[in-house]
Amino acid sequence: MTAPRHGRRIAAAIGTLSIAALTVSACSGTGDQGEGGGSDDPIVIGISLPLTGDFSEPGKGVERGYEAWRDIVNENGGLLGRQVELKILDDQSNADRVVSDYESLIAQDGVDLVFGPFSTRLVVPSARVAQEYGMLFVEPAGAAEEVFEQGFDNLFYAAPAIANDHYNNLADYLLALPEDQRPETAAVAAMDDPFAQGTAYGLRDKLEEAGVEILVNEVYPPNTTDFSTIAAKIAQSDADIVIGGTQYQDAVNLIIALQQLNYQPELAAFSTAPTNPEFAAAIGGATEGILAPTGYSPKSQFPSNVEFVEKYTEMHGNPPSEDEANAYTTGQVVAAAVEAVGCAEQGECQQELIDWLRDNEVETVVGPLSWDETGKPTGAHLIQQWIDGEILIVLPEDVKEADFLFPKPTW
Repeated sequence: MTAPRHGRRIAAAIGTLSIAALTVSACSGTGDQGEGGGSDDPIVIGISLPLTGDFSEPGKGVERGYEAWRDIVNENGGLLGRQVELKILDDQSNADRVVSDYESLIAQDGVDLVFGPFSTRLVVPSARVAQEYGMLFVEPAGAAEEVFEQGFDNLFYAAPAIANDHYNNLADYLLALPEDQRPETAAVAAMDDPFAQGTAYGLRDKLEEAGVEILVNEVYPPNTTDFSTIAAKIAQSDADIVIGGTQYQDAVNLIIALQQLNYQPELAAFSTAPTNPEFAAAIGGATEGILAPTGYSPKSQFPSNVEFVEKYTEMHGNPPSEDEANAYTTGQVVAAAVEAVGCAEQGECQQELIDWLRDNEVETVVGPLSWDETGKPTGAHLIQQWIDGEILIVLPEDVKEADFLFPKPTW
């Protein structure tokens, strides 16, 4: 898309959506839905998630985020005056299964809309199914560069930045240090997963290009549990910094293995895992100084986020993490298009929803989102660090909650 954006914005709080405010009639092919563009039938949204298998931990977080969005929307009158129902299937972290799930949801169950799954490995094949049926496909977790190289014209990633750009603020900080303070060597270990590798390699490549020597560069299968060999290579290298392209349990296991070898890096950065509420307990509380990129902070004051955090905490007893927030954002993005266009069903409506998102910015719990022609968001991630038992934003400087700890304290 080369034309300038029209600049229209949708209100941040999904809770403020009101059927009384709707002035757009239903799109072609919807039939007579009655006054206000609604009907008694719910809007059914089909979703496949990895509730078991390798990606089950974040997959369940995405499920909680989707369910929180549904509950808050329905409390406030639904979409187009209709209640929202979610039909969620378990793809078992399997790419073949996710394809059959979306085929079934769209072709057999006739769902009105679809939301994306978790993990780039599952997003690419499921987006291909959605495109075949002409369905809008907003997704919360397919952040690897390859997602946006497939030629999808129906896909939108509901987060501020893609995986390769997650660490941009950290790279900028390190490379701006005086030369005698910059790290000179790095060790990298990444899961064989496009998202995990994208986050690690985005930082690795920027540092290497600036002269940092990469001493270890390991890739491991998603089901790896024994990290003793990789940890030994990293410890023996005595690299100044360690970069982990990780999900959750793999990061926990790798960190524990590094601790046992008394390896003390000056900087330790791991994707995804440090933002998980269970992370500190899982590694014995040795979190001090560990870094992670994040597209979300529960403390952010975006209007819809205040409501989301309050209601999610009431539901679950703890604030949402990034997985929940990106799922909630997915709902907000789709809802903004539905309310603006005035329809939500298969057929011509889907292309109208896609076209609207191409030309508009949407206010969400992670801030305003807009996309290029590939569905890639145009924002940047924050950098968080564990400090005194809390994970706080340390970069960029203009939004930091604490000063960046460098070198990292011992763990």
